[in-house]
Formats: sequence, structure tokens, C-alpha cells
Amino acid sequence: MSVALDNEPGHQAPSPVRALDAVEDYLVARRPAKPSPHTLAAYRRDLTAVLRHAARVRGLDTADLTLADLTGTLLRRAFAEFATDRAASSVLRAWSTWNGFFSFLVTENLVPGNPMPAVQRPRPPAREPKPLMGEDTPERLLTALAQGCRKARDPWPERDLAVLALALLTGLRSAEMLSLTLESISGRPGERRVRVVGKGGKTRSLPVEPPLEALIDAYLATRRTRFDTRPKGGDPLLVDNRGAALRRGGLQYLVRQCYRHAGVYDRVARGTLVHALRHTFATRLAEDGASVTEIMHLLGHASITSSQTYIDVTARAQREAARSNRTYGVLRRLAEQDRDTPRAP
Repeated sequence: MSVALDNEPGHQAPSPVRALDAVEDYLVARRPAKPSPHTLAAYRRDLTAVLRHAARVRGLDTADLTLADLTGTLLRRAFAEFATDRAASSVLRAWSTWNGFFSFLVTENLVPGNPMPAVQRPRPPAREPKPLMGEDTPERLLTALAQGCRKARDPWPERDLAVLALALLTGLRSAEMLSLTLESISGRPGERRVRVVGKGGKTRSLPVEPPLEALIDAYLATRRTRFDTRPKGGDPLLVDNRGAALRRGGLQYLVRQCYRHAGVYDRVARGTLVHALRHTFATRLAEDGASVTEIMHLLGHASITSSQTYIDVTARAQREAARSNRTYGVLRRLAEQDRDTPRAP
């Protein structure tokens, strides 16, 4: 940003800084932190979307809006319009993005202060895990994929089974799965691990047990035969039927079709798809007694609060299951009879 900031005598007053230019500088400044391309794209969308509303309120073109225009009053009105047709979680994310943007501007001495405290911050929505419904659903899903090809123009059962098993046994996010390369999996046979780059560029290492290792090896063998090539270490681990890196839409379609093939699509919470596999992984960890610290590490959570949710939900489900025990019904009836029985004087 070529803006004169020197206010010493003899220098011209700095020209107004265009808000769009400041956004571009902020995005450049974020790059050393290694955010994913998806994260940078989300920052850009949130910043420019609110700027468009702010410009409309001011009666200006977005390109003419300056940092001096971005007062608390204007941002309150802009966010009110922005929030009209968006979920609370989306508004909260945009608020956090703008708060970070203004922290950057204050640090760079481009604005005197951060006006975001004047804009009401939405409460984060309460989130509960949404694993696959039904105790036997993961096993039913994998068994169906192992026993027969799902209906497809060009079936590839080894790839499908490896993808679903990888998600169920590591709890990876969609973006994490799609970013894996062949060299992400390393170690001696029987002791392999997968190195994952998670949110914020943080890495973690997850164990790959022999049964999952065998499925991945079988998939890679069919991949070499199918395309008559030997992939290199930096090549994507998961590919589509043309041999290109599997993308987000392709992964979602694959998982959806696998659910339908196994007859478990009605056991998937709406809007989860791949994330239901991650939630199933975490929920089973909690059910099997994993600590909140272990869950936090395996899932790559930045906050222990997110991991604690799985333990809290599991404990609540256990209490509800215990409450439904028929013997409790007998005790309740006995207690009611005791209350209704007149006491002897």
C-alpha cells in the first residue's frame, strides 16, 4: 500500500486509504501464518461482503469507500444488513474476521482504534456432534462397500473403501483428507502414521493400524494398475476416476453414494456427509474412555472446549439410556404408590 504516513512539517497530509486496498494488504500480511487457501478466501468474502453493505449505506461505490468511512455506526448498519439472510455462525465468523482486520490496521497506524466493539457480536451457536445414527452403522457401511461395487459408471471399490475407512478411523476433516499426499503416510509396515496439516497450518501425526494400512495399500495397487503409472511421493493420496486430485465436491459425492449403496443414508444428519464420519470417530473415542486431551490431539482441536463436547454428549446419552431402564419404571410406580397411600396417624 503506497500511502504516505509521515506527518512531519513539510510533508503532505496522507491521502485517504481505500478500504479495498487495506483488505488486500491485510490478506498479504496473513500469508506468513500459512493459512489455507480456503481460509484466505473466507477472509476475503467476509471483508468484501460487509464492505459492499457499508458502501450501500453510505451511498458510495465500494471502490470509493475509505478507512475513515468505517465508523462504528456505519459498521453496525452494514452488519445488520449482512446478517439478514445469514446464519449466526456466518455472522460470527465475519465479525471475528473484521475484528482481526482492524487489529491489523491499528498496528499499522492506519486507524486510531478498533470500532468493532460497537458492533454486537453474535453468540456462538451451541454445537453438538452429529455422528452416524445407529450403533452398527459404521460396520454396516464398510461391510457393504467391501462386499460389492456400488452403482457407478466406473466403479472403484478399493478406493471407496479406503476413503470411508480413512475418515472413520482418523477423524480427518474434508480439507485435511484432500490435502494428503503419498508421502503424508510414512513409517515401517505395521507402524505407519499419517502426517496431517490442519487448521492454521498446525500439523499432527495419527497412527495407521495394520487393517487400515492394508486397505490403503490395496487401493494404491489398483491405482497403479488403473492408470499404468507409479505415483510419486508428492502426488495426492486420494484421486478421482481420471487420476486427478480428488476435490471437495467429488469427495462429498463419493461419500453420499457410499451411504446410499449401504442403505444408511437415512442415518446421516442433514448437512454433515463427510463430517458425520469425523463425529463418529470422536464419539466412539469418548464412548471407549478416551480423555479429552487425547480427543483434542487426535482431532486437531485448537480448544479443549470443542473436544469436551464429545465427552459431555456421550455422558448425557449414557444417562438417558440408563434412565430408560425398565427397572427404573418399577421404582417410579412404587414411589407414586407410596405417595398416594395414606399414612397411619
